[in-house]
Amino acid sequence: SSGINAEWPLRPGKCGRKKVWLDPNEASEISNANSRQNIKKLIKDGLIIKKPQTVHSRARCRKNREARRMGRHTGTGKRKGTANARMPEKVIWMRRMRVLRRLLKKYREDKKIDKHMYHALYLQSKGNIFKNKRVLMEHIHKKKAEGLRLKALQEQAEARRNRSKAAHERKSARNAQKHAEMFAHIEDNVPEEES
Repeated sequence: SSGINAEWPLRPGKCGRKKVWLDPNEASEISNANSRQNIKKLIKDGLIIKKPQTVHSRARCRKNREARRMGRHTGTGKRKGTANARMPEKVIWMRRMRVLRRLLKKYREDKKIDKHMYHALYLQSKGNIFKNKRVLMEHIHKKKAEGLRLKALQEQAEARRNRSKAAHERKSARNAQKHAEMFAHIEDNVPEEES
């Protein structure tokens, strides 16, 4: 068949030249077709066919991707970029900071920590003190427990001071009373001796 006859079916079938199949047994009949109407008739009769679309399966790709998610095919031989190019340190740092700051914000809103403790822990997080959320939470619990312990010790010390102060005052009062009684007794005895 001539080149022009091969190109004619392209528009009616809305496909490229590669997709057109011409029946080799009916080559003479196809070559005689010189109008759109004739071409349409040949298409209807099945002498000219639009080839089916080539399959481009993604099944293998999906299977491979699932395997990679389980850690297969990711050894040293499969890596092209540096570790930092594959998973940037900056991205890891940003994720960690966001997790820690979110936790601090939540704790502050829930009144689990006050604003002073929040600020101190915020700066410590920025200074790379806590490597993850668990470490930060443990640190907060330890700090709070330590604060409560110090508070209890201060209260005990205060109570001890108050007790000792009260005892001292009682002792002073007793001594003052004794002195008063003693001086009163002496004063009572002095006029008798004179008379």
